[in-house]
Amino acid sequence: MSDSLLLDETLRITSINSAKYDRVSRISASRDDLTFHLDIHHELCPCAVDDAIQLVLATTLALDGRKEDEAGGWREAVDGEGSLADGFDYVCYGKVYRFEEGGENM
Repeated sequence: MSDSLLLDETLRITSINSAKYDRVSRISASRDDLTFHLDIHHELCPCAVDDAIQLVLATTLALDGRKEDEAGGWREAVDGEGSLADGFDYVCYGKVYRFEEGGENM
């Protein structure tokens, strides 16, 4: 499973912007050299500035590490079959929209 984990970090929420949508907020979370922005459904996952969150980015939700093409993409778990999502309260599944590599001035 460790080969499929791209990032596993604890971040602190630095800001929450709920102005654009009724039930969706854009949270910003960071630690020393990493800032992350995520749109969340704030009624399902209420959070506040200064809350700590665990952020995990993975190439698959399958515990055995098989790729989504092999697993058929996201699907409801079959009885007795677990997934990486089981260990978390809020899970987003899909593609990373944008990635910006930081430089020395960031």
